[in-house]
Amino acid sequence: MNVLAGSAPAVRVVERVSPDAIPFDQLMAEQQPVVLKGIAAQWPLVRAGLESADAAMALLQHFDAGRPVVTFTGAPEIQGRFFYDESVTGLNFTGRREPLTALLEAMRPRIGELDAPSFYVGSTDLDEYLPGFRAENDLQLDHPMFAQHLASIWIGNRTTATCHYDMSHNLAVCAVGRRRFTLFPPDQVANLYPGPLEPTPGGQVVSMVDFSAPDFNRHPGFRDAMATAQVAEMEAGDLLFYPAMWWHHVEALAPFNVLVNYWWNTSPAWLDTPQLTLLHALLSLRDRPEPEKAAWRSLFDYYVFGDPDRAAAHLPQAARGPLAPIDAMAARRLRAQLLHRLNR
Repeated sequence: MNVLAGSAPAVRVVERVSPDAIPFDQLMAEQQPVVLKGIAAQWPLVRAGLESADAAMALLQHFDAGRPVVTFTGAPEIQGRFFYDESVTGLNFTGRREPLTALLEAMRPRIGELDAPSFYVGSTDLDEYLPGFRAENDLQLDHPMFAQHLASIWIGNRTTATCHYDMSHNLAVCAVGRRRFTLFPPDQVANLYPGPLEPTPGGQVVSMVDFSAPDFNRHPGFRDAMATAQVAEMEAGDLLFYPAMWWHHVEALAPFNVLVNYWWNTSPAWLDTPQLTLLHALLSLRDRPEPEKAAWRSLFDYYVFGDPDRAAAHLPQAARGPLAPIDAMAARRLRAQLLHRLNR
């Protein structure tokens, strides 16, 4: 049991929002998690899931293109928590590629069993692997910010995606079963005790804290993180919005669960991922003497985190180079310079 369930403040819930009137601008302006109750209640998948797990599986199999997806299986002993092994150099589950229908058929006879293995399909592209699904089960994403977005599906029994962050904004629809999201603002990173940069259970750094039994001797700062937590208890048809970089711990609580989510960024497509910047900063900055690091912190505040116009305001337009607003051409030039210098 998540120690924060029932004790942390609930994510704000908004009732009676029409599926064709989701307030996207307001959500982005507020930058806070919000549950929109019952937005997807009329999806055929939601209705099938309320009928039975078999009905939901049959609907998914109807759209299955037969292409192998990445599936994960863990022993009953992991109790659905896909995580590390004791050495924290390997993982406590196995992965393979197989058709989605094969996994569903393996899950079907074990639905509801307390000692069942943990079955999981994470972040699988809907349009590629379940073509036609979105024609009947989809949000109305007619806002310009969704010009480039990714729609994914997550399937499993009682599983836990350990607390992590994503670099994209997220609309998460609980399509079958029940979900609990425990969310923390980005500034809680130190109090969540991130694990290794690699390997990771699902491609992103995860918290080392066991939310079912926190070890406050090893992770004392987690008490401070708990004071900032918000919890979203979701039923089938509910939608949760949460902003990019928010940490989230996701528990699937029913015998069979399906989540559909939509990821997007408002940054230009030509910008590189800041994760690369972080890795290069580890290589180039972290182990320098403290006075140098302090000086570089000032430079980063001036060039990167401060007013983007300030660093170039006193320079002629033709002399601003990468200090000017970056467009696709400038991004290609910068990338070429970086590659050249890294390959020296």
